[in-house]
Amino acid sequence: MRAVFVTELGEIEVELDAKRAPVSVKNFLRYMTAKAYDGGTFYRTVTTTPDNQPGKTVKINVIQGGVREGFKAFPPIALERTNKTGIKHKDGVISMARDTPDSATEAIFICVGDQAELDFGGKRNPDGQGFAAFGKVVRGMEVVRKIHKSHAEEQALTPKITIKKVVQK
Repeated sequence: MRAVFVTELGEIEVELDAKRAPVSVKNFLRYMTAKAYDGGTFYRTVTTTPDNQPGKTVKINVIQGGVREGFKAFPPIALERTNKTGIKHKDGVISMARDTPDSATEAIFICVGDQAELDFGGKRNPDGQGFAAFGKVVRGMEVVRKIHKSHAEEQALTPKITIKKVVQK
């Protein structure tokens, strides 16, 4: 199954891995079906430039986005760890953002380059549980890279990049 993010900078097509990450894919699809990402944004870029991740010893490269303002998130989902799914945070992988384990709701991120520190056992999150990867970009990495290099104040994209809609393909 595939989904297409139609952004103001172009399209990003992702292939969803429902076989290995069924909980995360089902979660993403419920937001997509509710049209919650329509009018949402990519609002964060995390880069390895000196001023982007001050105080972080483990640096990553991702873009992060989510639903439109005012959409009430569904309850959080259980964390599907990469040591169980086998989906590693490689270049173009899409994953659920979270704070603590079992806290992911609607926010997603896409890896720019390989990001092993986001996998189970990685050191980006102090709990070492990693993040729930659930698919990969199959078309539109040039759009991901353009968003990643867009103007930001610290990690906040300025301006945010609009997600016009997300549709199933």
